[in-house]
Amino acid sequence: MFSDPQENIQQFSLGPGNFVADFGAGSGFYSFAAAEAVGPSGKVYAVDVQKDLLEKLKNEARNIRHLNNVDIIWGDLDHLGGTRLRESSLDAVIASNVFFQLEKKDNACMEMKRILKPGGRVLFIDWASSFGGVGPQPQDVFSEEMAKKLFEKHGFKEDRSIGAGAQHYGIIFRK
Repeated sequence: MFSDPQENIQQFSLGPGNFVADFGAGSGFYSFAAAEAVGPSGKVYAVDVQKDLLEKLKNEARNIRHLNNVDIIWGDLDHLGGTRLRESSLDAVIASNVFFQLEKKDNACMEMKRILKPGGRVLFIDWASSFGGVGPQPQDVFSEEMAKKLFEKHGFKEDRSIGAGAQHYGIIFRK
């Protein structure tokens, strides 16, 4: 695997009882790792625009992994309010390998800011480059520098960088 969700979540230091959104949850690897980290007193909201992936994620969470703290949300991250989560209600947001796919990155960043509590954190991971057919096309790569500028523009502060694998970069931002 190019980027290890378990290891990245461990570096993010989620704690028991945290409420977390996984933006662009896809197959759920980050949702599952986060659900284990926050425990039964916490909650993970797996947000994706692909309903079929969300159904598979929900089935795996409940029936295979026995995680009852994962809720799925069909949502469009290109739209402010697209998660339908309450304002200032979450401790953390995970955005892994999703920003290179978004058309309206500003809206997704503003949605993070809207749903995070004061001091809430974002685990941001994306492709460092295009790797010969793996990952985004060269014109779609959302670089580390671009990410820092976008989050700073929306009032986030860079907390620290994490090791996110050979083909990825990882940054923790704080609201």
